[in-house]
Amino acid sequence: MNANVTCVSSGASVAAKIIQPDRVNLPSLNDGWRFNFHKHARKKNCRAFVLVCEDTPDVIEGCLIFEMRHGVEPCMAFIEVVPHNRGKDRVYADVAGCLIAAACRVSQKCGEGYHKGWLTFDVMEERKEDEIKLMAIYCQRYGAVRWGEKTMLITPENGRILVDRYLTLES
Repeated sequence: MNANVTCVSSGASVAAKIIQPDRVNLPSLNDGWRFNFHKHARKKNCRAFVLVCEDTPDVIEGCLIFEMRHGVEPCMAFIEVVPHNRGKDRVYADVAGCLIAAACRVSQKCGEGYHKGWLTFDVMEERKEDEIKLMAIYCQRYGAVRWGEKTMLITPENGRILVDRYLTLES
C-alpha cells in the first residue's frame, strides 16, 4: 500500500509504503520499542506490516500487527511508531494514521460476515490516565468509538475515510 507521511521539519510530503516485511528484522524491545513485533507476528492469524519511506526502505518508521481473531474478526493487535517519530521532536507525522488506515483496508478485504470492514483494538496502558488520553486521541484523530472498558472500534465508514485520507491506493 502506498502512503504519504509528513516531514515535520520541512512540512514536505514524503512517499512511503506499507508492506508485509519478508527478511526484515521486525522491531523489538531491544531496539527501544514497547512491543516485540517479531514475537507477535509469529502468532496464529497474525500479520506484520511496516511503514517505510521510499527513500529509506531499510528504516522502519512504524509497525502494526494485524490479527484475525477467531479467524473472522479484524483486530489491530499492536501498533507503534519508531521512537524517533514520537513527541514534539518527531521526524515524520502521520505514521500511525497511515498504519491504522492500512489495518482498516485489510479489514475491508479480509473481514468475514458482519465483521467485514470493522476494526477492533484494545487500549492498554500502565497508567489509567494514559489510557484515557490515548482513547481520546483515537476518537478525535481516527474516528474510533469506545466499546466497553478498553476496547475500541473503527466502523467501516470511518475506515473508508481513513483509507482515503492516508493511503494512495494502487490501481
